[in-house]
Amino acid sequence: MDLSLHLEERTLYRRIDWSLILIIFCLNFIGLINLYSATHGPNSRDVESLFMSQIVWLLAGWSIFFAVTVFDYVVVSRLAYIIYFVNFMAIVYVTFFGKVALGAQRWIDFGFFRYQPSETMKLALIILLSKILANRNTIHTGMGFRELLFPLLILVIPFSLIVEQPDLGTALMLGAIGGSIILFTRVKKRIIIGALIVGMFGIWGAWNYGLRPYQKDRILTFLAPANDPRGTGYNSIQSRIAVGSGQFFGKGFRKGTQSQLEFLPERHTDFIYSVLSEEHGFVGSLLTMGLFCSLFYFIIRIALNARDKFGSLICVGVLCYVFWHMFINVGMVIGLLPIVGVPLPLLSYGGSSMLTTMAGLGLVSSVAFRRYLF
Repeated sequence: MDLSLHLEERTLYRRIDWSLILIIFCLNFIGLINLYSATHGPNSRDVESLFMSQIVWLLAGWSIFFAVTVFDYVVVSRLAYIIYFVNFMAIVYVTFFGKVALGAQRWIDFGFFRYQPSETMKLALIILLSKILANRNTIHTGMGFRELLFPLLILVIPFSLIVEQPDLGTALMLGAIGGSIILFTRVKKRIIIGALIVGMFGIWGAWNYGLRPYQKDRILTFLAPANDPRGTGYNSIQSRIAVGSGQFFGKGFRKGTQSQLEFLPERHTDFIYSVLSEEHGFVGSLLTMGLFCSLFYFIIRIALNARDKFGSLICVGVLCYVFWHMFINVGMVIGLLPIVGVPLPLLSYGGSSMLTTMAGLGLVSSVAFRRYLF
């Protein structure tokens, strides 16, 4: 009996993808190092508690990760509509009764924790789209308008509500994640061409009638930040100074002038990569990007070995979630993209973002955990 129990434990140990876990842990560790530096400057007493809060979120995130890993992801498929509906109702609640901060109404305040439903909606959308598209056999023909109608509907409704909060950055992330999953399952070429044409007119309409003044300012600032260096261009300029001043090896831990002297805004959240680049230079930035690329590789490997299409699509969705967050965050802090409120996964401070990311990666781990079960 003891021998059989030992063999079962050994089998469980081997079924866990430890490479995935190691990469996630390394990114978490890098995030903690930079968060400590960003929140322990000479004038940072008001945000020192954020570091300890992040440790709590990390512990909670890893608990969720392992709980989801041993939980059969097939059961998640059965709960997909419930998960989506609960998140949707939370977004509706925020629209009318949410907590307002920094000019936006995005959170539900529980006292000890501010929950942002738009973050968890990304994961809910991945789960529901994966369930719906897993049952579509369009790999050769591609999906037409009728097949796309329902997936697009469950994407557009929360997208519209999140835009109204206003939270254009999160809404665009939701659209990028959902659109990537849909395109991965193959869409007819005429639909893609039509979508591009509609998108071009949509950009014109959004600029003239949809975007708010501060959102237009962000785009204009992206094109010419020097026009208003102390106003709308301040964040972009300070971020680029921080990234460039790190040079090859960086200034050293807690020696970044832009972050330590608080020239760099939101250095613990949206601009955590700027802190990384300033203090650890090109080498530290390259190492971090290498870890993200390794994470993508392991997720793709798990997707290819998944036991069913739903598991593969879950992996693709989570990969898109992490990739688009990373791509847009890094792009905006180095001046290649307009500045939007998008955190860097596994590194930036934030409870809702960290828990959602770890839950999504837990689903990937759950797919890997069951890849040899038939």
